[in-house]
Amino acid sequence: MKLSKIHHVAYRCKDAKETVEWYAKFLHMDFQLAFAENFVPSTKAPDPYMHIFLDAGGGNVLAFFELANAPEMGRDPNTPDWVQHIAFEVPELKDLEEAKARLLAGGIDVVGITDHVLFKSIYFFDPNGHRLELALDTSTPELAGRAEAVKWEMLEEWSRTKRAPRHAAWMHAAELTEASA
Repeated sequence: MKLSKIHHVAYRCKDAKETVEWYAKFLHMDFQLAFAENFVPSTKAPDPYMHIFLDAGGGNVLAFFELANAPEMGRDPNTPDWVQHIAFEVPELKDLEEAKARLLAGGIDVVGITDHVLFKSIYFFDPNGHRLELALDTSTPELAGRAEAVKWEMLEEWSRTKRAPRHAAWMHAAELTEASA
């Protein structure tokens, strides 16, 4: 079996209405669907929830659950804030710049524009504490080929040593030089 695509990705939210409004305002996502139940269909557990679905573009769907009776949301204290995130692609640099300006004007802290050589991105948090990334593909066939050529060697070395392999150090060489200066 080969999967055809991700149907949707679901996260928890603090407030479904606030989440729909925030994603519409800052990321221009359309509200697609909502349904609510007093019992979980798969487990039959009595656990009221609101399930919302947002159009993330290109047939991709971002969904959220607001849980009426659950304890307050938390996050994994053993995982750094920057690790778990949702990344969305934008088509042009102006889209990245406009999104950053819109977020900053809305009082939202933004990190970046960060140049990852293969793509540029900005990072910020939604009102639920989920880290988001907007990314612009800036790769070329040559750069993509260089990264592709070393992926297995890098993975194998990491698996053995748990230290960052240097096979693709060229992607952040300028940043490392600036940091040591």
